[in-house]
Amino acid sequence: MKIRLNENADVVKVVKEGLKKTGGYCPCMREQNDDTKCMCKDFREKVKDPNFEGYCHCMLYYKEK
Repeated sequence: MKIRLNENADVVKVVKEGLKKTGGYCPCMREQNDDTKCMCKDFREKVKDPNFEGYCHCMLYYKEK
C-alpha cells in the first residue's frame, strides 16, 4: 500500500491553500470536526480496505494498492 499526493500540482496547490484557510480541515467539507481534519475519517476508513484504490474526497491524496 502506498499513499501519495495527487500528480496534478495545481490540485495539490489549491487544496493545500484551502487547508491553510480552514486550519487543516478538509476544504471540501462543510463541517469542521475530528472527522473532517485532513486526512479525513472517510479516507482513513477507505485506506483500511485492501481492495480500495483511489483518491480522497478532495483529491489531495491517492491510495495505490
